[in-house]
Amino acid sequence: MTLCPCNSQKEFSQCCGPYLEGAVAPPTAEALMRSRYSAYVHGNFSYLLDSWHASSRTSADFGALTGIRWNGLEIITVEGGGPDEQEGMVEFKVYYQQAGAPLILHEKSRFIKEEGQWFYLNGTVQPKRSVKIGRNDPCPCGSGKKYKKCCQQSEK
Repeated sequence: MTLCPCNSQKEFSQCCGPYLEGAVAPPTAEALMRSRYSAYVHGNFSYLLDSWHASSRTSADFGALTGIRWNGLEIITVEGGGPDEQEGMVEFKVYYQQAGAPLILHEKSRFIKEEGQWFYLNGTVQPKRSVKIGRNDPCPCGSGKKYKKCCQQSEK
C-alpha cells in the first residue's frame, strides 16, 4: 500500500491517483488542491497545466522544481468549493526542502468550476520562509515520526 502524498492517509490509488490518471475529475476544490500537490510530488506536470484555468495559466517553469523534496501538505482552511458550488478557496502550507534547507510555501488558492470541472485559478502566496526544525520536533511531512527519524535522516 502506498499512501497518497497529499496526507489524506488514504492509499494513492483510492485518493489522488485516479485524478492524476484522468479516470475521474476531482469533485471539490480541496480534492483538486490535494491532487495538484500529488502531481508535483509525482512530477506530473501535464496534470498541473490541465487543471490550471486557461485565463490565468502562465508558461510555468517546472524545470525550477528539480531537486525539490516534497515533505507534506497541510490544509488550513477551505471556503466553498463543494460539489454543488462554482468557486472555492483553499489555504494550505506545503513543506519541502530545497538544497537541504527546509522551507514552507503558504498560499491561499482560488478555484473555479466550469462545465463540471474544477480548475486552479490563482493564489496569494505568503513570502517563502525557511524553517528551523529541531531534531526531536515532529516531522513536517506528516509521518508522525520525529524529524531526526524521518526526513532529516534521508537528507544524509
